[in-house]
Parts: sequence; structure tokens; C-alpha cells
Amino acid sequence: MPRCDTPSGDARRRLARASALFCAAVLLGAAVSAQPVQRNFPASALRGEVVVAQPPEVLLNGRPARLAPGARIRDENNMLALTGALAGRRVVVHYTVDLTGLLSEVWVLTPAERARVPWPTTREQAAAWSFDPLAQVWTRP
Repeated sequence: MPRCDTPSGDARRRLARASALFCAAVLLGAAVSAQPVQRNFPASALRGEVVVAQPPEVLLNGRPARLAPGARIRDENNMLALTGALAGRRVVVHYTVDLTGLLSEVWVLTPAERARVPWPTTREQAAAWSFDPLAQVWTRP
């Protein structure tokens, strides 16, 4: 009956070295992905406060609003969030509105993003202020 040969000393060392390199690459990849990434918001994004009531119904700055069909909500880690995860929570967000007035994109802000002031809360402010998309900074006239 043929038997499998066990790896020789050289083959074991090569296998151990390849395993160590693979583990190092995985750990390095995990460390790189854990770095905070600056999110780039569009110039049309306004700042507000959202409370998800009964999806798709929300309160935007204390007033009733509605999420658009297919609206995307991104959490602090820029991952897609379900409305159920936000139900009842009051969160500071940047949001965009589609042509029909429904919320289409919503980003839950991190503490660092909330600290970036000024940020327009109305379309009138956004029209009057100037936006630097690279620095993600608004300046008032």
C-alpha cells in the first residue's frame, strides 16, 4: 500500500516560512484597514439631526421626513446601516435630498466629522458659502 511521504526538513522550513509570511500579510492588512479614512461628502450634503421613527419615516431636525426608496445610510465606519439599527437613536448626520425631497444619502458622523464647523444646515447656506471638496471645509463669506 503506498503511503504519503512526510515533508523533508527543507520542505517543512519552506512551509513554515510561507505560513509566517501569510500571517504577517493578514495582520498587516488588518492594521491598514483599521486606519480611519476621511470620507468625502458632496457639496450638496447638509448637516442635520435624524431620528428614525418607523422606516421609511424619520424626523429630520425635528420635522417629519421620509427616506427615498433605495436610500443608503452609512454608519460611523462607512458601512451600510439598516434603519432598524438606528431606530429611536438621535444621530448627527450629513444627508442629501433627491429631486422629490426624499432623503437619498445619509452619513452618520464620527466625532471628528461633527467637529468640522461650519457646515451648512440649509440649501440657502450651502448656496451662499463656498466649499473646498479636497479639504472638506466650508467657508462663510
